[in-house]
Amino acid sequence: MSSYTLIVTIAHIRPKIWRQIRVPGDLSLASLHEVLQIAFGWENSHLHEFRVGKARYGVPDPEDGDDALLDEADATVEQALPYKSSAMEYIYDLGDHWIHAVAVDDIEAEPPKRSARSFGARGPTAPIACLAGKRACPPEDCGGPSGYADFLEAINTPDHPQHAELLEWVGGAFDPEAFSLSDVNRELSSLK
Repeated sequence: MSSYTLIVTIAHIRPKIWRQIRVPGDLSLASLHEVLQIAFGWENSHLHEFRVGKARYGVPDPEDGDDALLDEADATVEQALPYKSSAMEYIYDLGDHWIHAVAVDDIEAEPPKRSARSFGARGPTAPIACLAGKRACPPEDCGGPSGYADFLEAINTPDHPQHAELLEWVGGAFDPEAFSLSDVNRELSSLK
């Protein structure tokens, strides 16, 4: 199976918040959702969907009457992104509407067969990994890109009327430049 390197960037945020991740092509979009949650530091507490052209993938709910939403468990990265020029959107928190632009950076053919001992429990396929990234994920429920800009202004301006309240809300401190590649990969290694 092919190995995909994806560049994922949160739209409408400057400076950019992005991750470069490697996943197998046969990974379902449902599993890619889990990878993206970990890679960015989201808390998986909101609805999400993938948009591939006009197709929408997510977790269908028979009670909501949205027959156009396809099951993300039935589609793979390779099906959604068949070419190096392919791209899609991942939307997290349909209220705050965090749009993540997902673009294929590279597709590598299956590596030569080697012993599972040399490559860990996953066998010869390259493991899921975050290869690079920049900046912290915005806090959950901060109001989308415009709310995040307001949040940053408030916590960085000591005389702002919401300064103390928002710092308390976020746990006392927030560093928008923080990103730990090793922490993300430690969490990703727990995925089965």
